[in-house]
Parts: sequence; C-alpha cells; structure tokens
Amino acid sequence: MDGIGDDGFDSEDLDPDAVLWVRGVDYLAGWRDATQAAAELGDALVEAGVDTAGIKLRATAALDGSGVVRLELSAAAAREVAVRARATTARWRDIS
Repeated sequence: MDGIGDDGFDSEDLDPDAVLWVRGVDYLAGWRDATQAAAELGDALVEAGVDTAGIKLRATAALDGSGVVRLELSAAAAREVAVRARATTARWRDIS
C-alpha cells in the first residue's frame, strides 16, 4: 500500500477523497451502486447511438459513502451528446 512519502505515491496526483476513510461508512455499497449506474448510463449512450470511444465512466464513492459516477468526454463526444440531447428535448416539446 502506498502512503505519503512512499515510492509510487505522487503528491501531484494526490486525491484526499481517495485516501480518507471514515469508520462505519459503507463505501462498498456506494461503489456498487455507482458501478450499476455507470453501466446503465453507458448502455443508454450506446442505445442513443453515441460513439463511446471518447467516453470514460468511472464508479467511485463519496466521503459519505454515496455512489458517484465520473463522466469524462472528449470534446467530440461532448458535442455528440449535446446534439442528441437537444434533438430529444425538441421531440419531447413537440409531443407535449
């Protein structure tokens, strides 16, 4: 296990949330929930026809144990998602 001052612990990439654990908090449950949510989001993006090559989804847990999904998009993927979201919003407006 790497710690401050150990080889392999890069202070430039220090993420306090990644090393701080609170006794009694169920981080695993939050991570599992985030993993399922990330899979659902990934499936939805594929179903929407989005090229997922420029997309990264990462499941993690917050300090309180709740699940968090981190979404990283290339600029091209962000534009593609934006276009599809706008088109869907326009269709919803036409229906109402």
